[in-house]
Amino acid sequence: MDSLKLHLAYLDLTTPHVADALLRLGLPVRQAPSTVRPLWEGVHVVGRALPARHHGSVDVFLEAIEHAEAGDVLVVDNAGRDDEACVGDLVTLEAERAGLAGIVIWGLHRDTHELRGIRLPVFSQGALPAGPQRLDPQGPDSLATARFGSAEVTRGDFVFGDEDGVLFLPLDRAAEIAAQATRIRDTERHQAARMRFGTSLRDQVRFADYRAARDRDGTTFREHLRSIGGAVEE
Repeated sequence: MDSLKLHLAYLDLTTPHVADALLRLGLPVRQAPSTVRPLWEGVHVVGRALPARHHGSVDVFLEAIEHAEAGDVLVVDNAGRDDEACVGDLVTLEAERAGLAGIVIWGLHRDTHELRGIRLPVFSQGALPAGPQRLDPQGPDSLATARFGSAEVTRGDFVFGDEDGVLFLPLDRAAEIAAQATRIRDTERHQAARMRFGTSLRDQVRFADYRAARDRDGTTFREHLRSIGGAVEE
């Protein structure tokens, strides 16, 4: 799926919709640590992953951007370090000028004021004034894979992020995931609308029937929801 199709498919979805879709499809939920947050409210970004493993110099980011396509999301692996900022205003502006859709950082950023002015969606673990004082050797796979918390991210993935966090998803399953997430979203919206007009969630999910089935044969709430077509937890 190309960048435009990704954007259109995920435009009206949220990361919770998509996380629930992954569970429904039996796919692993690969997500950024909860400390990785957007720099401002209302951020929504989707794009193919562009991995870059930081070694103390911004040249790895410039090299990654050199090979980028419009709509990609730069995935920066700085091993979650809290002693240096690895992305600032110049790299962010370069990414924005190259047509990237955003930057997600397992680590810290700086130049917060300037980044907010550039308005390219940026997610990071926080801000720190000082950049790196080290220069480690760059590995042969520094532009092929990025570690992000417990997740490994490659060019075969895409990134989806909003105010609830960041997900890393298999690009070859993008259409299937979006379709499942859309069904979940529509079910939840229908349930919320019925609640506002007086039908409780307990009535909608036939909670009394679930309790009886649980006590009778050990049915789980998820099994019950799937049997009636509801959606609360995936």
